[in-house]
Amino acid sequence: MQTEIVLSGFGGQGALFAGQLLAYAAMEEGRHVTWIPSYGPEMRGGTAHCTVIISDDEIGSPLVRNPAAVIAMNMPSLDKYEPLVAAGGVLVVNSSLTTRRPTRTDIRAVEVPANGIAEELGSGKLANLVLTGALLAATQALPMDAVERALINHLPERHRALLDANRHALRRGAALVEMTPA
Repeated sequence: MQTEIVLSGFGGQGALFAGQLLAYAAMEEGRHVTWIPSYGPEMRGGTAHCTVIISDDEIGSPLVRNPAAVIAMNMPSLDKYEPLVAAGGVLVVNSSLTTRRPTRTDIRAVEVPANGIAEELGSGKLANLVLTGALLAATQALPMDAVERALINHLPERHRALLDANRHALRRGAALVEMTPA
């Protein structure tokens, strides 16, 4: 099985970190993986994104045209990636920063007030992991415990004090999806 994921948001929202976390978790689970970040002027407030492919077999190409899953952390990301999600795929939307609901009926759209939940947890910087938890629950791309282990193993030292908050953010996002019918 192969799952293609795009994570997109403003530079500084943590889309690239969340994608890297998924890539580390997949590697540590013995899966094949690619992680391709977008660097450049996007990093200074424009739309930054990355693609992650997780597969049981070798990956033929790291390019993703129609991802099975997308995390859209803001309005420009929703506008850009909603049309590209593969039919039957999953679109996780940060409803805290979007002004419209997803319109496609051939995908599962999951709206998560990620910034609000992150603030409840003590830091707006946790929104990326709230959305990642929601993605994991909606797609089953990786087990939650694998992503938590990757967080423990790869969270930069300067952010170690936020480890428990990051793990809690993952679980809150997943719980929100688990309570919502598909």
